[in-house]
Amino acid sequence: MTNNPQRPGRLLRAPESFLDTSFVKEVNKEGFNEERRSWMRRAFAAAAATMAGGALASRAHAEGFVGDPNILELPPWTTTLGLPVAHRGYGMPAKYEMNLMRRESPGLASVKQASVAFTPLQGMFGIITASGLHFERHHQGWVEIDPSKHRLMVMGLVKNPKVYTMDDLLRLPSVSRIHFIECGANTAMEWGNVAVPTVQYTHGMLAGNEYTGVLLSTLLDDCGIDRKQAKYLLAEGADGASMTRTIDIERALDDAMVAYGSNGEMIRPENGYPLRLVVPGVQGVSWVKWLRRLEVGDQRYGAKDENSGYADLMPDGMQRQYTSINEAKSVITSPSGGQTLLDKGYYNVTGLAWSGRGKVKRVDVSFDGGNNWQTARLETPILSKALTRFNIGWVWDGKPAILQSRVIDETGFVQPTYSQLRAVRGTRSVYHNNAIQSWKVAETGEVSNVQISWGSGPGASGAAPIRPLLIRARQFLGKGRKGLKGTRWSGARTEPPTRKGSAPDLCALRP
Repeated sequence: MTNNPQRPGRLLRAPESFLDTSFVKEVNKEGFNEERRSWMRRAFAAAAATMAGGALASRAHAEGFVGDPNILELPPWTTTLGLPVAHRGYGMPAKYEMNLMRRESPGLASVKQASVAFTPLQGMFGIITASGLHFERHHQGWVEIDPSKHRLMVMGLVKNPKVYTMDDLLRLPSVSRIHFIECGANTAMEWGNVAVPTVQYTHGMLAGNEYTGVLLSTLLDDCGIDRKQAKYLLAEGADGASMTRTIDIERALDDAMVAYGSNGEMIRPENGYPLRLVVPGVQGVSWVKWLRRLEVGDQRYGAKDENSGYADLMPDGMQRQYTSINEAKSVITSPSGGQTLLDKGYYNVTGLAWSGRGKVKRVDVSFDGGNNWQTARLETPILSKALTRFNIGWVWDGKPAILQSRVIDETGFVQPTYSQLRAVRGTRSVYHNNAIQSWKVAETGEVSNVQISWGSGPGASGAAPIRPLLIRARQFLGKGRKGLKGTRWSGARTEPPTRKGSAPDLCALRP
């Protein structure tokens, strides 16, 4: 664990796809049983072993030669004429990278139109998510709307209700801003125990984009909003689910926007083309896609997905409603689950941190399960309510290790451990899991997903193996809870044990 120059280690990437289509169809149709769970674990292990074997064979082959044939012999692309300009009217990734894609976790939903496709965080760089890899979460499938026929209605407590065409919106003053979007159910399957093998499935309902559009304050002022009476805003989508969400008017007038652009082009259909709501810092369900109506009101609307879903189940059986802010959270994306360290030596440990309440102030990284922490380097730009990339050097000595990251945002909030989070929220929740993620590095170099008690260390028996738990995920995907009355939660604060290098020591678990 030093920044001194060392022999660089080699990292084997996780197998991107280790389940055949027939298995996925079977699980989607009939669900998981113990036999299928065991098969999935064996399939993942076999895929990882195959990749490791190929890498080791390549190394042995290279060591048997004096020179590298890839240098000594001219490859075909050096001795032939290349492809012409505009060969592809729209650029595509190299064919060698085509296996990096959004993927659905089998068994999450019986209907693909109400499921999730996860962002492959393990293969991404920087803080901007490629538009074609942005996660998907739909409630009744995605639609491709003719922009010439799309309309946005603004009504309610405004002096001049209006209907805007896309051409109207494109003529209004625009802004471009970088923000993260995270589904409130990101990491949902991990509430009770570890459930999935890679960071794509543990944290892949996350993306970072540059959005372009019109500030909501501009639109509402254009319609003459009644600022004295206005308290809330209802947003409604044009898809089959007619997704509707209540938003506090203060947040709507702060930095929210109606966006038509993402990463320099029009928003993709899967993510709301031609118009979506952007509410920085708030869970993704409130970023209503295919936005068609905004209504200003003086009370919360109590929409379907604010009562039957997207509420936090508390240990006492009550639900807290209208929780929307994504609290500070971080995750190491490499090395991470499913990857393999092939050599002892130096590794660059990298990951992402974010907070729905502002900027990331600091990220600490532990290599021993939380007993000791080192401060990582934050890469610029560091923006409010945006992903922040962090890096830190680490020399692996070949012994077992547990890698963790812990973010502190500009409000002083410290990312909690699972023990701290569960002490307040229990284990039956679905949403807003921002606990510290642990990756265990075995002596073999294999990296796996584990959960440990605070400071239990790499060799502790508290490191839990992967066990698929899909009940909470199924709840999130449409199987609502019955017989639970909603309530607001007043919040709580807990203090983790004090340890060397762990300042600040206060972890606030907000409502």
